[in-house]
Amino acid sequence: MIITFLLCLSPFAMGQLGLDPEDDKDLIDLDLGIALRRVPRQVKALLNKEAKPHIQDLSVKTTIISRYAFTAVSCTMLNRHSAATKGVFQVLIPPTAYVSNFTMIIAGRVYPSEVKPKEKKVKQVKDGNGKSQKDKQGGQSASEMETFQVSVSVPGKNRAVFLLTYEELLQRRLGRYEHVTSLRPLQLVSRLSVDVTIVDGSEITHLEVLPLRNGKSSPGTGAKTQGRPTLPVTTTIKQNKTYCKITFNPNIVQQARIATNGILGDFVVRYDVERELGIGDVQVLNGHFVHYFAPKDLPVVPKNVVFVIDTSASMVGTKIRQTKEALFTILKDLRPNDRFNFISFSNRIKVWQVGQLVSVTPNNIRDAKKFIYMITPTGGTDINGAIQSGSSLLSNYLSSTGDHHNSVSLIIFLTDGRPTVGERKSPSILSNTKSAVQEQFCIFTIGIGNDVDYRLLERMSLENCGMMRRIREDSDASAMLKGFYDEIGTPLLSDIRVGYTEDSVQYVTQNLFTNYFNGSEIVIAGKLTNQSAETLHVQVTASNSDKSIVLETDVALQERERETQRQVEAANAGSVGDDYAERVWGFLSVNDGLKSRLRSHNSQEREEFTKQVTNLSLTYNLLTPLTTMVLETPDALLNETVPNASAATAEPPEDEGQDKPQSLHRNTQQPADGDPHFVVEFPLSKLTVCFNINGEPGQVLRLVSDHKHSGVTVNGKLIGAPAPANSRKQQRTYFSSIIVVVERPRRAYIEITPRKVILDGKDRLVLPCDTTVAVESDGLGVAIVGRSNVTVTVQGTIGFVVLVHQYKNPAPYQRDHLGFYISNSKGLSKDSHGLLGQFLYQEIGLTELPSNATVDQVPKNISDPLALSTIPISTPSRALKIKDRTVAVVKKTRKIYSGTQTVNCWFVKNNAAKLIDGQANPIHRGILQLCSAMAQIMLGKY
Repeated sequence: MIITFLLCLSPFAMGQLGLDPEDDKDLIDLDLGIALRRVPRQVKALLNKEAKPHIQDLSVKTTIISRYAFTAVSCTMLNRHSAATKGVFQVLIPPTAYVSNFTMIIAGRVYPSEVKPKEKKVKQVKDGNGKSQKDKQGGQSASEMETFQVSVSVPGKNRAVFLLTYEELLQRRLGRYEHVTSLRPLQLVSRLSVDVTIVDGSEITHLEVLPLRNGKSSPGTGAKTQGRPTLPVTTTIKQNKTYCKITFNPNIVQQARIATNGILGDFVVRYDVERELGIGDVQVLNGHFVHYFAPKDLPVVPKNVVFVIDTSASMVGTKIRQTKEALFTILKDLRPNDRFNFISFSNRIKVWQVGQLVSVTPNNIRDAKKFIYMITPTGGTDINGAIQSGSSLLSNYLSSTGDHHNSVSLIIFLTDGRPTVGERKSPSILSNTKSAVQEQFCIFTIGIGNDVDYRLLERMSLENCGMMRRIREDSDASAMLKGFYDEIGTPLLSDIRVGYTEDSVQYVTQNLFTNYFNGSEIVIAGKLTNQSAETLHVQVTASNSDKSIVLETDVALQERERETQRQVEAANAGSVGDDYAERVWGFLSVNDGLKSRLRSHNSQEREEFTKQVTNLSLTYNLLTPLTTMVLETPDALLNETVPNASAATAEPPEDEGQDKPQSLHRNTQQPADGDPHFVVEFPLSKLTVCFNINGEPGQVLRLVSDHKHSGVTVNGKLIGAPAPANSRKQQRTYFSSIIVVVERPRRAYIEITPRKVILDGKDRLVLPCDTTVAVESDGLGVAIVGRSNVTVTVQGTIGFVVLVHQYKNPAPYQRDHLGFYISNSKGLSKDSHGLLGQFLYQEIGLTELPSNATVDQVPKNISDPLALSTIPISTPSRALKIKDRTVAVVKKTRKIYSGTQTVNCWFVKNNAAKLIDGQANPIHRGILQLCSAMAQIMLGKY
C-alpha cells in the first residue's frame, strides 16, 4: 500500500514558488501570531545558537478508527548555514506500534524507503543512514517508547522534509483507551501541531486530555487523574456522540514556557466508548471483519494468586522500596473470596505460608505486611527455583481443594535480573516451568530495569497464558506495579472461546482466551469467505464465577458494512480508512505469528512462523522484528514509486522495439510514443482492455465526466510531433495538459502541464512541476513529486495521478507530455462517462468469434505493426460482449507507469470502435478556452 503525504503550504513551498518569504532571517518564519518585539530575548538567543538545522514545522496527525490508530508525522528542517549540516529526525513511537512508511525529501529530491526481509544476524543501520526501531517481542506491552531515528546531511541554505507513518491497535486497560503522542523534538519548533481525530461506531462515553506527561510515569501505569485535569495550553476539543477532534498547537513562546530544550513530553488522550451487550461489536468492511468483545456488569471471579518477589542484592534501594509500597497497596485491594501467598527469592527461597494459600482476613493481611516489611535484599537470583516453588505451592492447593473451576489462578513473578543461581539456561527454565504449570494457571511476569532477560520473561508468560510488563529503570515502579495488578486483579471470565459460522470465515486471528479481566478488551479479526452472505453467526462461550455462559447472535453483514462505511467516511482518512478492517487483521496476524514464533520449540517451527510473519509484514509494509527498512541516501539513485491504479489508466507506453531513439542525449527513463494508449481495468468483470486514440493536435479528449453527481470533470489536451524515421505514422500526439474541474464543495480549476500546475480555487497558485510540494484545502488536495507526478484528490474518495515526462534534450519527435491514471474512483457515480469514466461500472464478458470471422476482423490500415504480429490468424478470434455489442479483440502486452510495470490486456482496434459509446469525439479547442474562461468568471478572477 502506498500512502500519500500532504504537506501544508509552508515557507518551504513559498520559497520554491519564488514568493520570497525570507524565512532565513531571524524569526520572520516563526508565525508566532504576536508582534516580534514581544518575543522574549532568551527565545531569540536559543534559536540563534542553533548549529543544527532548525525545525520549522512539526505536524503529528492521528486518525483513530474504532481503536485502530493511523499516525502521520511530517517534519521540515531548515539549514540556515552555508555549509552542509547534520540533521537528526527522531520520533518516539509506542512499543506496540509498527512503522508503515518513511520518506525523506532533501533539497527537493525524494528518497523513499523500502521494507525488506531481515537477514539473519542483520546489523543495525549505522548513524548517517538511519537507526531503526530496536526489536520488539511480539505483542509486548512495554511501558517505554521506542525510538525511530534518521540522521542525514542537509545542504547549506536548504531544507529536509521527513514523512513517517505508524499504526497501532489501542489496547483497553482499566476501562480506557490511551493514545500517546511523544513531543520531544529537542529544540523549539516554529510551527508545532498535534491533531487527534477519534471516530467510533459506538458513543464516546469518556474523553480526557491529560496535562503534558514528562515525569517518571509512563503510559498504562493505571494512575488516575484527580478531578478535572488541566488541558495543555492551546488545546481545543470538538466533539459529538461518536466523533471528536483534538488539536494542540503551541507557538514557540508557549513551548519555551514548557521546556526550552524542546522536550515537551507526552500528549495523552484517554477515552472509552459505550459497550454493546451480548457478543459485542462486529464491524465489516471490504471482505474483512473485526470483532470487539468487552462485556460488563459481570460478577467477579475469585482468584488464587501467589506473588513471587525477587529480593536479590540488586533490588536494594529504590527498587525494593517501591515494590514494597505497591504490595502494601495491593493487599488492601484483595477481595474476601480471594486466596493468596507470598514467596521471596534470592539464592534462598522463603515461603510466607508454607503449603497453603490463605484467605483474606484482617489477621492474614496484617501478617503479610510484616513479611513484606521484613524483606531485606541479599544474595543472587534463583529464577528457576522460585518459579518451581510458586508453581508447586499453587498446584498442590488446587489439587487439594478441587473447587478451582470457579476461580482464576495466577502467579505474579517480579525480578530485576538474570538467573545467577541454580539453573541458568533459559531453555531449561522454560521447560521446567511448563512441566510444573501443566496448564493449571497463568504466569504474569514483571521485569524492572535494564539487566533483565526480557526474552525469558516474555516466553515464560506467553507459554503459560500470561503477559509480561517491562518497567524502566527510572520509572515509578510502585505506580506501575499497582497499575499492572489492577489490570489483572479483577477476572470476570475464563476459558473464552469465540466461534463463527463454519465455511463463512477464514484466517481468523486468536479466538481462544484463558481469561478476561475487567476493563480490558478482546479483539478478533478475520476474512469473510462469502461476502454475499446475509448474516454471520457469532457464538461466545465462557465460564464465570458459578456457571458456564453462552452468548450468540446473527450479525446482519450488509447492515454492519454500511454502518462501518459511514464511520470510515466520517473519519475522512482516505484510502487508509478504506483498508481499516484489513489492516487490523494484518496487525493482529503479525502479533499472533510473533507470539507463536517465540513459543516455538524447534527450528522448523520457528522458521515456518518466521516466513509467515515476514510475508505479512511485507504485504502490509510494516517494520516488524523480522523486517528491516532500507533507506535511500542522498547519494543514491532515486527509485520512483507510483500509486496503483484501481479503476482505469491511460498513458503512452515506452518504445516497443519499433523506433529506436536517435539522440545520444535522450533520457532513457522517459517513454517515447504517441497517440495516447489507454489501459482500462473493468472492476466488475476483472478484465483489462487496451486501445489507442489517434487524435489531432489541439484536440481535447473528455476523460472523465461526472459533473452532475460528484461535480468532477477531466479533459486531456493533445499536442503533436513528427513521427520517428521509418515509422508508419505521419505524426504522434501526446497529452500536453490535463484539466480537472471540481464544482463541490468549492469550485476549483486545475490545469496540469509538464512544467507547472495552475490551481484556481479559493486562491490562485502556480506550482512548478520540478519541485516537491503539496497543498490541501476544503477537501481538495494537489501533491507534486518533483519531475515525477502530480496527484489530485477530491474529498478523499476520488484520486487522479498525472505522470510528468520531461526531456532535457528531446529528439524532434519527442515532446514533454503527461500520463493520466485514475487511482481512486470510489467517489465517482455510476453515471460517470468520458473515455475512461464510462468503464468504471460497466460489465463485460469474453467470448469467441466464429472461425470464418477471423481474417475479416483485421483492418487493412491498422496503425500498430505489433498488433498484426499478435493476431492469431489460425485460431478463432476472441471478442468482448459489452451491452448489446460484440467487439473483436486480441491479446497484447502493454507497459504502464512509465514502463515500470507490464500488463496483459485485450486490445481493441480502430480507435476503440464499438467499445466506447459513440466515437472519441474531441472537444473543440475553442470550447475548451470558453470553459476555462467561464471557470475563471465563476471563481471571481475576471
